[in-house]
Amino acid sequence: MPNQPMPWNMKNAAHCLAFVLAFSVAGAGIRAENHPVTSPAPAWPPPPDNARVIYIRSFSRPADVGITGSALKRISSWITGTETAGHNLASPVGVAVDEAGGVCLADSAAKKVTYYDVAAKQWQQWDRAGGIAFNTPVAVAKRGGTIFVADAALAEVIAFDTGGKLLFQINHDLERPCGLALLGERLYVTDVAGHCVTAFDMQGKRLLRFGRRGTGPGEFNYPTHAAADTRGHLLVTDALNSRVQVFDAEGRFQAEIGSAGDTSGHFGRPKGVAVDSFGHVYVADAVFDNIQVFDLSGRLLLNLGGSGPGPGQFGLPNGIAISRDNHIYVADSCNHRVQEFQYIGQP
Repeated sequence: MPNQPMPWNMKNAAHCLAFVLAFSVAGAGIRAENHPVTSPAPAWPPPPDNARVIYIRSFSRPADVGITGSALKRISSWITGTETAGHNLASPVGVAVDEAGGVCLADSAAKKVTYYDVAAKQWQQWDRAGGIAFNTPVAVAKRGGTIFVADAALAEVIAFDTGGKLLFQINHDLERPCGLALLGERLYVTDVAGHCVTAFDMQGKRLLRFGRRGTGPGEFNYPTHAAADTRGHLLVTDALNSRVQVFDAEGRFQAEIGSAGDTSGHFGRPKGVAVDSFGHVYVADAVFDNIQVFDLSGRLLLNLGGSGPGPGQFGLPNGIAISRDNHIYVADSCNHRVQEFQYIGQP
């Protein structure tokens, strides 16, 4: 892959990059199915190769997913005013998928958390939990009826239920929380200012902490996002070291993926990270406006995307999450939307 082109809208991208950094300071190897995809949707790799990843849709408001104003009025737990425009995404930066395939979003610019229940076609939003108003929600996670939100400006993680009731706050042992991941009965929080990761139990009690500032294995330089896979690995985006580090559940270093550079397999500013059901690791790069796919050993398998506002193009992609059936959701922050893809290949 040659050097990446300049972003499609330099003024907009520069503004968004400053905004995002303020809070968080092709390939071969994936075996495809034996038949090509006939859909006109963008696909990677492009024809004549068999597609591994296809574009599904983009959404930035309830109407984009078939939810009407009358349905919104019935199911919303909170909304700004009475106009449907109050539900629109402003600049989503964090995304997570729960066990049922529902999509959670942290929207820093709007100071809201959104939950899109894919199966029930419901769209809920909150600007607060109990009496705590969100200031800068940057990451989100959900299990069952509990939603966890990392608020960078408040320097805490807030847990609440889908009725908006505050359950508890984690306002200790954190400087500037930026990423969340659920692994077993633990909630892992990346601390971008503390250059570490802290694990809590599901009631907010601290269990362990690992990492310090540095460039060696297990050290960080502004860790941002986190993800867990089904094999017990925790993956952490080590942003200013231009890599993703892989750990076990106890914080023991296992491997690293990527390094600084401007060609395939390297990163400019890695952000969101996620793992599909086959163990492929997806990493969003907010400088190069693309998604790169690796195996756990760090071998590049595929890259997709580029700068722009079209399908499969990005304007500072940030968070990324993958459902159990391999639907891939990317928080396309400066395009004010979420893009949905699907992996359709084989292991």
